[in-house]
Amino acid sequence: MTSTRALTTVVLLAAAAGCSPASTATAYTDLTLWDGTGAPALANAALVVDGGRVVSVVPSGSELPPVANTVSLAGKYVIPGLVEAHAHVSGDWAPDEVTSPEDRVREDLLLYARYGVTTVNSLGDGETVIAVRNAATPTDPRARLLAAGAVIAGSDPAAVRADAVSTADAGVDWLKLRVDDNLGATPKMPWAAVSAVMDVSRERNIPVASHLFYLEDAKRLLELGTGMLAHSVRDRDVDAAFISSLRASDVCYVPTLVREVSTFVYGTRPDWFDDPFFLAHADMSEVARVSEPAFMQRTAASSSAAAYRVALGQAQRNLKALSDAGIPIAMGTDAGPAGRFPGFFEHEELQLMVDAGLTPAQALRSATGVAAECLSMADVGTLEPGKWADFIVLGADPLRDIRNTRTLERVFVAGQEIE
Repeated sequence: MTSTRALTTVVLLAAAAGCSPASTATAYTDLTLWDGTGAPALANAALVVDGGRVVSVVPSGSELPPVANTVSLAGKYVIPGLVEAHAHVSGDWAPDEVTSPEDRVREDLLLYARYGVTTVNSLGDGETVIAVRNAATPTDPRARLLAAGAVIAGSDPAAVRADAVSTADAGVDWLKLRVDDNLGATPKMPWAAVSAVMDVSRERNIPVASHLFYLEDAKRLLELGTGMLAHSVRDRDVDAAFISSLRASDVCYVPTLVREVSTFVYGTRPDWFDDPFFLAHADMSEVARVSEPAFMQRTAASSSAAAYRVALGQAQRNLKALSDAGIPIAMGTDAGPAGRFPGFFEHEELQLMVDAGLTPAQALRSATGVAAECLSMADVGTLEPGKWADFIVLGADPLRDIRNTRTLERVFVAGQEIE
């Protein structure tokens, strides 16, 4: 990172962030900052925040602009809040005492935020989720939300088109469809129906996120104009033709590795059930459900769970190949359904990405700047002047060990600390 980019004058920043040079800003000082752009981390830096946005990043040895408050984060590491490219928000993870459907969705978003996930792209939700997104403001103290409405399915092109139009009319950010046969157990969505959704996508300028499993389906989806490959290719190695097509399309690839883990991991007791980081905000009723002996026995004996375990290895090999080829990778988990713990699963995903051969920096880029770019969210994902001050404070260096994202101490959305 150059000093010109790192240290922006107060006047220029005020124009970018919409605040006046007479500051009400807070400077977080003495920290190591990794800004999500891919630039090296800055030691002994300061992050200046005003009006919910980043004012400047001040490198070591440079003078702070005028600020109202100074907060020392000596010995801490600051990175952008995590951006989740494929999850689900439903309200199902809210405490039982929360009864309003809208408030239950907001509780889900707060749960994501408490684990450091400050933006969630919900790919398959309902009217309540869209209503909560519509009512949200950029400075709400919970995870930001994108919504796709209900997953579009069916075999009749006319009916599918009508569903896509209705979903688009609701004002969604994405259209979501599934091209998958559930390991041969169900019919796939016919290509004529898929094409009907893609037509609506072009007409309404709303991108499509496509659930898939097979390489040949991924190739066809790219030809038809999908805006995201919302899961890994899991049947065989990706080939040069696919890589070339993916590169030319500029479509993001979202691995969702931990989704595969969720299909088989409860055959035994997961190590994370004893992890204090997980337990800090875990839904213990769901822990109890997946820990029931009968449930664990069914999982351990499941042929589909065994197949998805194999698919995980294939997905990790393909992730490494695509990353090496320079394909944009956006972190996503498919968290939110039963057994897929929101907020925590994103940290598991980062570990699985590193296990696949990515560096911690590459995994973190996929979960910050790259994911934000894939979602066309220009104001989040990196800690640059003028962007929302969505950041997390860690006790140890995540670039040295990706598990250090679990040393999470503080979370900020638009400069506001999450409780």
